[in-house]
Amino acid sequence: MIREILVSAFLLIGGLLSLVAVAGVLRLPDLFTRMHAATKTGTVGVSAITIGMMIHFGNITVTSRGVLVIAFFLLTAPVAAHMIGRAAYRSGVSLWILTRIDEWKTHGDLGEEDD
Repeated sequence: MIREILVSAFLLIGGLLSLVAVAGVLRLPDLFTRMHAATKTGTVGVSAITIGMMIHFGNITVTSRGVLVIAFFLLTAPVAAHMIGRAAYRSGVSLWILTRIDEWKTHGDLGEEDD
């Protein structure tokens, strides 16, 4: 009984967070804020759904694969989002008009050699 409640809760949380990610992609004003919404909520949403799956099946094979899936998402999603954002900024994608601080404009690409 408790197991079904936990599985349902994790699946519901994961689904709602994925829905928030979709809403963010559709409603936010520029590429950078959309990317932030999709990366953060999407990663946590997939992790919650995977945890629900691990609890539901409850065997070591599924659990170990679930842990690997979560680790993969947590390691690759932030790096991919950073690289996409950096490439977009460097190729001239404009920031939202109400963006107040442009860190890359003031500090430049730290650690990057000049071309």
